[in-house]
Amino acid sequence: MARAIQMKHTGGPEVLTLTDIEVPEPGENQVLIKVAAAGVNFIETYQRSGVYSVDLPFIPGSEGAGTVAAVGPGVTNFSVGDAVATAGGRGSYSEYMLVEESKLARIPDGLDLTTAAALPLQGFTSHYLINSTYNVQEGDVVLTTAGAGGVGGLMTQMLKAKGATVITTTSSDEKAAIAKSKGADYVLKYDEVPQKVLEVTDGRGVDVAYDGVGKDTFDNSLASLRTRGMLVLFGGASGQVPPFDLQRLNAQGSISVCRPSLAHYCLTVEELQWRANDVFGMLADGELEVSIGGTYDLADAAQAHADLESGKTTGKLVLTI
Repeated sequence: MARAIQMKHTGGPEVLTLTDIEVPEPGENQVLIKVAAAGVNFIETYQRSGVYSVDLPFIPGSEGAGTVAAVGPGVTNFSVGDAVATAGGRGSYSEYMLVEESKLARIPDGLDLTTAAALPLQGFTSHYLINSTYNVQEGDVVLTTAGAGGVGGLMTQMLKAKGATVITTTSSDEKAAIAKSKGADYVLKYDEVPQKVLEVTDGRGVDVAYDGVGKDTFDNSLASLRTRGMLVLFGGASGQVPPFDLQRLNAQGSISVCRPSLAHYCLTVEELQWRANDVFGMLADGELEVSIGGTYDLADAAQAHADLESGKTTGKLVLTI
């Protein structure tokens, strides 16, 4: 048997209860992971509260790190004892979880598993956004939203490593200080966009804008682009962007908009491992700092959810198992 956090109905954090489950057996192309730590993400609060529908009973968690405990038929890339991480698993709030081989990445020797658990979702997202959706080059000027957030902070560090100029937005002086500490060149309040963006770029606009806020920031992000620039809308923290007239893209200078997701940028084992190697490699080399805002025992998952939803946390929250 194994300990796991399970919800039998939707509701507040209190529906997350510690229970015992049978250790699952890996099937075809599946790997059984002994979980060391699991990342806590907003999507799990949406699943728990019923905003996103899930089959009940449900064990939350898609992100985690641990060691391979067993492999199923057809698995060729991993062996028992390998240290691995995933952003696309199911049920990481548990001592054991099953993951498809194609959704696993190897962790370099010596990397702390709790730190590794804090990186896959936000780290791999940052990687694909700035290397694949729009391949940022040295000298590019980039606008990002939520520079003090998990993705925002990692993205700033990765962008600076590529030689880009980073303009980011935050909602408070405290968060502005955090964004600045990550290396942002300019930190603006949301109501200063696009005016100050155009000011610091001498009226040219940015090469690319990465917007994870959505409805409340979309128009201003769009107005910050240079001719033939790109807006990458990768989230909707403030709500979904309503339909709009595509002719706006032409009128503003043949700009483009993309709405990507992580799953479509990790289509093969090789692509996923490339992102993992880069992200974990930057961490090992000291080029990337991960901010872990709190670690909680598995039994305290409800408290982790309550703290995340309070809006008072900074950095990644992690369950240790």
